[in-house]
Amino acid sequence: MPLNNERPVSTSSGEDQGSDVESSSERCDSMTSTSDLDCSRESFTSDCSSKHCTPSSSPPKTLTLDEVMESARDLSNLSFAHEIIVNRNFHLEPDSLPQDSLWKIVRENVHKAFWDILESELNDDPPEYGQAIRLLEEIREILLSFLNPGANRMRTQIMEVLDMDLIRQQADNDAVDIQGLASYIITTMGKMCAPVRDEEIKKLRDSTDNIVTMFREIFRVLDLMKADMVNFTIDNLRPVLQRQSVEYERAKFQSILEKTPGALDHTTAWIKSTLEELLSATIPTERTNGQGKGQRAVPGPFQVLNAAFLHILTWDYDKNPLPETWMTDETRLREIQWQLQRCQAVNEVLLIIYSTIGGPIQGLSSLSDRLKRMTSVLLDGMHSPHFKMEEALEGVSAQICCELNKSLTERNYPTLTPALQATLTGQICSITQKDNPIRTLVEDRVQLYFMTLICDPKPQAKLEQVPAGLTAIKPELAFMGAKFISLVNYNKTVFGPFYADIIRKLMFSSSPPATNPAQETTQDSVTTS
Repeated sequence: MPLNNERPVSTSSGEDQGSDVESSSERCDSMTSTSDLDCSRESFTSDCSSKHCTPSSSPPKTLTLDEVMESARDLSNLSFAHEIIVNRNFHLEPDSLPQDSLWKIVRENVHKAFWDILESELNDDPPEYGQAIRLLEEIREILLSFLNPGANRMRTQIMEVLDMDLIRQQADNDAVDIQGLASYIITTMGKMCAPVRDEEIKKLRDSTDNIVTMFREIFRVLDLMKADMVNFTIDNLRPVLQRQSVEYERAKFQSILEKTPGALDHTTAWIKSTLEELLSATIPTERTNGQGKGQRAVPGPFQVLNAAFLHILTWDYDKNPLPETWMTDETRLREIQWQLQRCQAVNEVLLIIYSTIGGPIQGLSSLSDRLKRMTSVLLDGMHSPHFKMEEALEGVSAQICCELNKSLTERNYPTLTPALQATLTGQICSITQKDNPIRTLVEDRVQLYFMTLICDPKPQAKLEQVPAGLTAIKPELAFMGAKFISLVNYNKTVFGPFYADIIRKLMFSSSPPATNPAQETTQDSVTTS
């Protein structure tokens, strides 16, 4: 919707995130209807095209500029609606440019020139009202936009008082009461604004500034009121969108797909690479009749899709574009990935500490919490390209050695020897290596944890069941697991038919399903599960 100097922002606080995750997960579970799942299962093995599917092979189509712009608008609307649905704290607020930025300086200079011209025109003898009348007309349109459809009395009053034809006639005779019109506008704003803006309206009423400064402040408060009105509309729209979210997003994406046939290329490549990876990892099965070579077992469609979802968790955004079906959640996925990477590093450091030092620090929960908190703080921002991981880990090692020596001294244990400190530091810094055994262990078990959540029909019951060795980051894993599985379930519900069609074509289109015993078994397991 058209807004002046406004942009979407997310204002979810740390305290609200837990409830957001829970409510979002419950909403996603409730939206996954039996009919949707049946539709997905049938389309895995059906030869006929479903309504929601990738376009059939055809010569490349040249898109017109209008079609491209329409697809862009559809994608923008889809992203906007999705953000309203999944983020209950989403709202709009007037844009605030960084201090001393070029855009801020240019905007301030342009605005200053505009208001200087207005002041100059009003100070002429006789005054020139052309610019002022255009401002009054704009203010009138903004006030009218705030009204409900049934507010006919207020609409009529505004049109009568801010009658542009009459004001132009008064201007021709130098009889325009600008101060009186400004006073009426402020009074009308006071009737329309939210209670949070009452103080701003009071300041306008009590202002003794000249008329130009007053108009400038009127527009500033009107911008705030527009943001309030949009946010009020969003709050009222959210329950409706949540009830219709799956159908709306699926239909909107289908509309984009029809206008842009290549809109599922990255999604297809993502699922195809997962299928190829699973096929290369499977062990050939032996022929029951003892003739011929073994044949690789074909992974089931849901196995392929679940493995693809797990890949999203560790997606390399620098090498590959995110699948189109995940674009609206890219910011949330990146945040989960960054948090997970830091938690994994913290867990690796703690495992190294306790395996190296051993008995003297076992069972001290307060010490473990301090070491965990300290390491987490020092590794904050490790996802940044400018972050120097090795230097950070050296700092972590130094702080940990100091904390350990302090704890050992308090309990009459000998402090760490220089050799042991050097060993501890070397092991901690070695987690930057991808083949580090501690790092590999932690990453594998984190992957196992998330795969368990993805595959389980009731993942909420498994959030607290973390694999051995990950107890130190159990609260963080449960929190990230709830967020991620909520996104996965909702994504699966909305885009399930598209995924089903892609997997069906990748797995079953090359040869009839009945000719492959392993494939036939796979199909049976899908339709009966």
